[in-house]
Amino acid sequence: MEFAMQGHYNLLFLCTGNSARSIMAEVLANELGHGRFTAWSAGSRPRGQVDPVALQVLQEAGFSTQGLRSKSWSEFAQPGAPEMDLVITVCDSAAGESCPVWPGQPATAHWSIPDPVAATGSDEVVRKAFAQALMALQQRIHLLAALRIEALDRLVLERQVREIGHG
Repeated sequence: MEFAMQGHYNLLFLCTGNSARSIMAEVLANELGHGRFTAWSAGSRPRGQVDPVALQVLQEAGFSTQGLRSKSWSEFAQPGAPEMDLVITVCDSAAGESCPVWPGQPATAHWSIPDPVAATGSDEVVRKAFAQALMALQQRIHLLAALRIEALDRLVLERQVREIGHG
């Protein structure tokens, strides 16, 4: 499969709640993709709000959080939704769910990132879990941005993005 928009790619990051990891991935891909990516995030069962600690960690790292919202993945399976080139799940629960059929048959991959929302303990422990998730996503998105996507067919792209997820 040749990608329609060589040099610019639509990405969708999925998680169950769409309140932390997928939101952080959306922000990072939009910022670190240097104009190559337009990224969105969504969840199978969105919480309806972005986790305040995720927002705080993003802001402290220098990223804008304006306009972020928790939303359902069904928004991206509707007629008229942006056609995705790549869909990446960032939580194990969402990876195991039956996803909608995405228009355009995008490449897919899974990046297992521990859920910072599940962290317990002091505020410092919880913040550290969010910061670690952000750092793991940041490393993977830097690697994704370094790929010459335009030179890859769909299957090779999927393999390489999955390998990024395995560290």
